[in-house]
Amino acid sequence: MNPFNNPLPPHPRHPTPHPAPALAPTGVPPLVTSPFPGHPAPVRAHAAGPATALASSAELAQRQQALTDAAQQLKAELFGIDDVIDRVIDAIRAWYVLPQLITRPVIVCLWGLTGTGKTQLTRRLAQLLGYYDRFVEVQMDGFSHGASYRSSSISGMLGDSGIHEGAPGILVLDEFQRFRTVDTKGADVKVERYQDVWTLLSDGRLPPALSALSNIERKLADAHYEAERADDNEDDRAGKKPYRFQLDAWDAQELKRMLKLQEPLSAIMQWPPTKVQALFASFQQSSHAWETDYSKLLVFVCGNLDEMYHETAQRVEDCDTDADIFHRLTRKLSLIDVKKALGERFKPEQIARLGNEHVVYPSFSKATYEHLIRNLCARYVDDIAVQCGVRFAIGQDVMDELYANAVFPAQGTRPLFSSVHAILSANLVNAALWVLEQQLPLAQHFDIALAADKRHLLVRGTSAQGDEQHALFAVTLELNRIKQRANADFRALLAVHEAGHGLLYCLLFGQAPQEVKINIASFEGGYNSFAGLKVTTRQNALDMMCVGLAGRVAEELVFGEMACTTGAEQDYKQVTAEAARFTRHHGFGNRISRTDVTVELDNHLNTDVEPSNDAIEALLQAQYQRAQDLLSQHQDALTRLVQALMDHGMIAQPEMQALMAQSGIAIAVASPSGPDETLILEPFAARLAAFQQQTLLSLPA
Repeated sequence: MNPFNNPLPPHPRHPTPHPAPALAPTGVPPLVTSPFPGHPAPVRAHAAGPATALASSAELAQRQQALTDAAQQLKAELFGIDDVIDRVIDAIRAWYVLPQLITRPVIVCLWGLTGTGKTQLTRRLAQLLGYYDRFVEVQMDGFSHGASYRSSSISGMLGDSGIHEGAPGILVLDEFQRFRTVDTKGADVKVERYQDVWTLLSDGRLPPALSALSNIERKLADAHYEAERADDNEDDRAGKKPYRFQLDAWDAQELKRMLKLQEPLSAIMQWPPTKVQALFASFQQSSHAWETDYSKLLVFVCGNLDEMYHETAQRVEDCDTDADIFHRLTRKLSLIDVKKALGERFKPEQIARLGNEHVVYPSFSKATYEHLIRNLCARYVDDIAVQCGVRFAIGQDVMDELYANAVFPAQGTRPLFSSVHAILSANLVNAALWVLEQQLPLAQHFDIALAADKRHLLVRGTSAQGDEQHALFAVTLELNRIKQRANADFRALLAVHEAGHGLLYCLLFGQAPQEVKINIASFEGGYNSFAGLKVTTRQNALDMMCVGLAGRVAEELVFGEMACTTGAEQDYKQVTAEAARFTRHHGFGNRISRTDVTVELDNHLNTDVEPSNDAIEALLQAQYQRAQDLLSQHQDALTRLVQALMDHGMIAQPEMQALMAQSGIAIAVASPSGPDETLILEPFAARLAAFQQQTLLSLPA
């Protein structure tokens, strides 16, 4: 098939239900060779000259515009991933605009948390570009297409599709992370299905599945054997029914596909063994016939690499982390993070075949979630209005409560869609029935607000006589109630503990924590969220130990030594580990050598951990005393933070900055638009410049 003959895409907003007509071929006549009768070989077109380029300028412009239109439509339908859409469009531009230049598959990898729209993007893009009939989606878990031979290989899936050899098409390898070839210990994993995917990703040329031809070869061998016996024992076989070679429909279908034949199955089934044997011989000798050319495929590799989110999404049930903070953390993920995560599941040579076009989906920001909620509410409202003429106006308080109950940043949009449906769909229907039963005038908007108890939706309307009417509809909004710490004693304990951590972080690092919360649902307790450090100095390590101990110190300062709780157990575990690394691994204590524990006798390590135990304890004692001194000096700031947590359950960065300013403490707030929120607190560049200047001054004149 001539690669110039790719059909023009339909208009992105109105995909045509049938393939568009092919363009007239351009350039010099193609070179055609065919090893089999009736089989049209793939076309190899010579490079087009200047005249050809001029002749196809309108086509190129049309394709460029189609990509632009597709990008705009995708951005209108898929919220919060404009950057991802731009990267994908740029990555496929050459494949779509000039497919004749493509000599191996174009591979674009899409990585992101579940529910961020990876698969939806590929499906919609195929529709907008007119490839809906040349689109194959494979679930790489290996179980979504049954257990037949045809669905156990990529070549079988492509062979059954509308994608023709040598022609562009789109292949989606979804849930690719489940196709792991290396286990968590680095050992090989036995892979039963889709083993030819690595060959396809390499150069797009798939060898035949020779096992499919074994039955035909057996029949040929039987025919040959019977023919020889007939010649050697002609007298003995007198009166016996001769062996008759015949291909069944399955054999004929496999032969037609493997040998790329054009004859109908009924004709192939009648071929004599000599003809089939000749085709086999020609097939084995021809490198062109041996391979199936899918080099012009656009391949999307989609998946969720959990290892990539190890530091940001340890709990998928987390509904407490602020969406904007989580968004900023996931935006920092890069190609290196992808390669490291892939290294946990695949072999190096396999990772190399995925290429370097890795697009990472960030989690959605708060603004994106709010936009989705507004759109979902508008959709439900419009549907009700179309069906029964009742027009509702959903209040902002309802949308805020939907956000508080439906957003799980580590799980993408799926919990949001299901929660909004569960909360709104039935209640809007019931509210519409109430309006109709009360015979309220429909030429008005019926306001929907959240009732004072936050357990009901309050619907208001006006009767024909001008009287206000209202109705209550029970609604389940559990998550926000779970977050509230109703017990005053427990709330006070959490507020003091978390305020201690937050205050010392402000004092020692000059930065506001990303957030401080005591109203959470994921676990019993509260937390501070701190920005990561790109490098950790000796002083930074000491400061983090002091911050880690500050929760217990705050409890002791406010409630007394005997009222301290076991809630600091995790804090102690973390600071003890930090102190051990400080002394044994980083060489920040009196010992220079790194100390490790090993059972291998030939590992030349310092394994004497006993002498460092006393040093670790002394280090933590010093930081505990330091935390006591600092909190005692800043009791007014501690009191302000505790009260803010008691009142609101959380403190965001701007509020923390304002509270600290009231106590005369100046701190910074990380820029939400910054490309990298990891901190380098020491002015290393300035210190280097000072060192260089000092060195120059010390040199002899």
